[in-house]
Amino acid sequence: MAGSASDYLEKKLLDHSLGVTAYTMPANVFLALFTADPGEAGPGTEVSGNGYARQSAAFAAAAAVGGVMTAKNSGAKTFTAAGGAWGTITHWALFDALTSGNMLWHADMTASRTIGDGDQLVFAIDALTITAD
Repeated sequence: MAGSASDYLEKKLLDHSLGVTAYTMPANVFLALFTADPGEAGPGTEVSGNGYARQSAAFAAAAAVGGVMTAKNSGAKTFTAAGGAWGTITHWALFDALTSGNMLWHADMTASRTIGDGDQLVFAIDALTITAD
């Protein structure tokens, strides 16, 4: 599950690193679930209703792993039990806001997961990986 930068984030990082416009890091990042690929421009088909809400996520500082800069989630992330069907989760993304906001990173699930009424989705520590090369 190595993530890819969104078009929004790519532009912000390029402008920031080239001295064009400063980019202020988000105060928090939020994990979102999708039933279809959100693509680089977003917004994709994010789960909605039936008790779904984005979850705040924390990541460890990036480090070189096999010559690739890598960051992984530093805590397990558990979504509240679904109050109805959420569908088949195929992708995840990180946003800079609990609702709306800008997509920062996105990735496909290692294995799709169908979430029905009462099901929970849990991401273990180090399950969400962001890489930059």
